[in-house]
Amino acid sequence: MSHQHQRSRPAGSGTALSEAYDTALLDLDGVVYAGGEAIAYAVDSLAEARAGGMRLAYVTNNALRTPDAVAEHLTELGVPAEPSDVITSAQAVARLVADQLPPGARVLAIGGEGLRVALRERGLVPVESADDDPAAVAQGYGGPDMAWGRFAEASYAIRRGLPWFASNTDLTIPSARGIAPGNGAAVEVVRIATGAEPQVAGKPLPPMHRETVLRTGAKRPLVVGDRLDTDIEGAFNGDVDSLLVLTGVTDAAQLLAAPPRHRPTYVDRDLRGLLTGQPEVAPAGDGYRCGGWTAAVRGDRLVLEAVSGGEAVSEGGGGDDALDGLRALCAAAWTFAGPDGCRLETAKAVARLGL
Repeated sequence: MSHQHQRSRPAGSGTALSEAYDTALLDLDGVVYAGGEAIAYAVDSLAEARAGGMRLAYVTNNALRTPDAVAEHLTELGVPAEPSDVITSAQAVARLVADQLPPGARVLAIGGEGLRVALRERGLVPVESADDDPAAVAQGYGGPDMAWGRFAEASYAIRRGLPWFASNTDLTIPSARGIAPGNGAAVEVVRIATGAEPQVAGKPLPPMHRETVLRTGAKRPLVVGDRLDTDIEGAFNGDVDSLLVLTGVTDAAQLLAAPPRHRPTYVDRDLRGLLTGQPEVAPAGDGYRCGGWTAAVRGDRLVLEAVSGGEAVSEGGGGDDALDGLRALCAAAWTFAGPDGCRLETAKAVARLGL
């Protein structure tokens, strides 16, 4: 058990993370690929981790694409994957529905092919209309071209008293052209029309973590993600360890301000972090030291200093790894923070790192 509610600084690891954990539960967008293209170092790092015996599983809140389609995309990018290596929020919501309805029940499917395939896998029958005698409504991301009438169909059924399930409530989804409305925005449309509340399956909620562990058989999983409010909070809720990579949406300032449930066990620049140990962050004077950096709280500011020859120097060299500086800053900020996260002035300290 990781007991992450007590986390006040990033953890160290004397062995490579790919050896310390048996299964990596990898988010996709912002971790493995972005805008359809592989992120730098992802392909080689994952190949090396796999060759060393680590199981790789890909965990996505996007309910649109089927596991077959995701595995095919990964394989094309140079990351060999089988459909069984992919876990989606559509699968998690289908299990949630199947746990509450009899086999063969009809479900009004508001979403794409990934949702319909997942419902069928659980012995449920997807239908398209509120007039097709459904026993529940399941809503998942349907892509940018989903017709507005689908939300009306969901609203009719929910207002008749049917239970409503949502794959996930991510308000936004990244695309090649920028940030687009996600399934959470579509769920809000139906919520406004009905006043109802859905049962939600996806990250960061427990049904998604349960689905992932059931499908992978992971004994010592490591969640790898780029989002604090889905990946890292999902690991916190499942009481498992996590690695935040800085290749997606989270930046250094957001990490320093993270409340306890959003604090990763480890932080690294990209997926190369799987292949190495992680440095210790240790108390030093009135602050914390990691590698060639020390960080402390002075007044209402976070202060970062590079260490040279055992003495702290306020400017210039000594700290050769900006990530060590960030780890030290995390320790100072998280230790000082209240339950809602750090409210200190962090901009100057972060700027020194050039992250």
